[in-house]
Amino acid sequence: MNSFGKFVVKHRKLIMLIGVLLLIPSALGMINTRVNYDILYYLPEEIETMKGQDILVDQFGTGSFSMFVVEGMETKDITKMKSQIEEVNHVKKVVWFDTLADTSIPMELLPDNLYTAFNNGECTLMAIIFDDTTSASGTMDAIEEIRKIAGKQCFLSGMSAVVTDTKNLSEAETPIYVCIAVILSCIVLGLLMDSYLIPFLFLASIGIAILYNLGSNYFLGEISYITKALSAVLQLGVTMDYSIFLWHSYKEEQRNFEDKNDAMARAITNTISSVVGSSITTVAGFIALCFMSFTLGMDLGVVMAKGVVLGVISCVTILPSMILIFDKLLEKTSHKALVPDLTKLSNFIIKHFAVFAVIFIAFIAPAIYGYTHTSVYYNLDETLPKDLDSIIANTKLKDEFDMNSTHMLLVDSSLSSKDINRLTDEVKELDGIKWVIGLDSIIGPEIPEEIIPDSIKEVLENDNYKLMLVGSEYKVASDDVNSQCDEISRIIKSYDENAMLVGEAPCTKDLITITDKDFQTVSIVSIGIIFLIILVLFKSISLPILLVAVIEFAIFVNMGIPYYTGTKLPFIASIVIGTIQLGATVDYAILMTNRYKRERFNGSDKKEAIKIAHSTSIQSIIISGLSFFAATFGVGCYSNIDMISSLCTLMARGAIISMIVVICVLPAIFMIFDKVIIHTSIGFKNKGTKQEVINYEQK
Repeated sequence: MNSFGKFVVKHRKLIMLIGVLLLIPSALGMINTRVNYDILYYLPEEIETMKGQDILVDQFGTGSFSMFVVEGMETKDITKMKSQIEEVNHVKKVVWFDTLADTSIPMELLPDNLYTAFNNGECTLMAIIFDDTTSASGTMDAIEEIRKIAGKQCFLSGMSAVVTDTKNLSEAETPIYVCIAVILSCIVLGLLMDSYLIPFLFLASIGIAILYNLGSNYFLGEISYITKALSAVLQLGVTMDYSIFLWHSYKEEQRNFEDKNDAMARAITNTISSVVGSSITTVAGFIALCFMSFTLGMDLGVVMAKGVVLGVISCVTILPSMILIFDKLLEKTSHKALVPDLTKLSNFIIKHFAVFAVIFIAFIAPAIYGYTHTSVYYNLDETLPKDLDSIIANTKLKDEFDMNSTHMLLVDSSLSSKDINRLTDEVKELDGIKWVIGLDSIIGPEIPEEIIPDSIKEVLENDNYKLMLVGSEYKVASDDVNSQCDEISRIIKSYDENAMLVGEAPCTKDLITITDKDFQTVSIVSIGIIFLIILVLFKSISLPILLVAVIEFAIFVNMGIPYYTGTKLPFIASIVIGTIQLGATVDYAILMTNRYKRERFNGSDKKEAIKIAHSTSIQSIIISGLSFFAATFGVGCYSNIDMISSLCTLMARGAIISMIVVICVLPAIFMIFDKVIIHTSIGFKNKGTKQEVINYEQK
């Protein structure tokens, strides 16, 4: 391994040149990687709602639709605007109450429910049908064009409008996230490290790895906007440890080698042996996300696991090259680190270990209770600011038409008009249903089907399916709308067992069911993987249980706080935060345990070994925890997208809680369970010969 370190030192300028040149394809890959802003897209393809979406696209050429509220506009102006909207690229059809009037059908023959569904006082409602999917670039471009055509008295609602606003807001904020994370990290590292320049080299090295990661996402086809927004900040937070370890190792080896090149070569070797084991737990945490049925977990997990690996590679190649190249500047900018001597604090914690053990026991029950009772929400509207155009439009739709969601029903085209009318009547009778519109309800008994224009027929019927729209006054993700969806499914399947219920509300209902299961799966997988890694790393039966228990306690505290503060979390936070916090901060516990194991093997008694392990680890744990906090806290405070804000706030708070728990509780665990540990682990008991100690140290 030392030969690799010598190779890096010898070819540092070439490594830097290659590293910089690789930024060009990385930048091109990053620019050309498509970003998906539709969370519901990540539902499993095999569920009925997603199959129904595919049928709408493939057979009806209809990927999505939006409800368009027009307020206080004269009929002639509305008609003119409607014609303009129909000319917009990717708009397939605009359905209004007068859609049939142009075919010379007398207005009095139109069914009353059709007129009242689209009109309320000075407000009128249109359904704009797009020929592409909800989050397709074409649909979002059409949304922007429609907004240009419409005036201030027009409001475009629906999932496509929400996705478009999410895209615009995310694209505007993501660069600012990175700037905030970099600035705060620089401040923290500048204060805690012993050089003013080294934080910038850390960030440059990590920044290069981040660009490599973002650029290589091109080969994944696309990534979610959440992954794009979080990956840089999260990669910065979880890989900063590796840079800090290399720097500390390099400074330590300078006392053993006169030549700085030799010191760096050895530091690289030390870093690889230590960081690989540490990074495996972090990678494992992200890999656990790939076991989610909701494939947003795989999207985030793959990108972040890849980012950690690239971060390790950059840390042992590019960063050492930078440090040696800028060696003179580093010396000129060196200063005394502002971190005080923490020996007294360490001694206090060890002396009062029983107190911290009691605190740990006292907090377990309320932490678990809060963790299991924290409320989450699934309505994606709630993640966005209330002043966005789409959110204002959704509110207007609710206020003027008492509508919160729209469902789509797909039934067999061979179903008779009599059965369709009976089905429609049954659905109309359900609580919260405003209207049901299909070809049969538009036609009515007075209008011959032959005079209905083909442009209307192709929107609502083809050779295989009939399509009906259902207006609901219930809010997406509410218990009421979920019960309503169950009732609608029961009704339509009683007439056609292959009938499908499609739309945002049914998809969100599936999302709730799937992510509830994913929460359990991800927790079990992440704990299981990290348990096995610790078991192999320490060759111990007891340590995996103890270390995971300590970090899980920190997770319970972190995720339980929202319950006691009355804060609702976005659903994705409850799934991924525990895994991320476990994978990213179990390293703190592993660092202290490694030194504890070493001291016990070298012959130190229980208290002395724990005291040495704690005092030598506490500073590194604090620096690591604060750097992770710095990378995420500012973003959590700044972001206007609650999905991003909540995730970053939880990660920042989790880093601090894990740091405190490891520093205060883990020593107490070692003191209490020392006998259990040394009798259930390999490498803790010294057989007594000095040669064994030497052999162990060399190993």
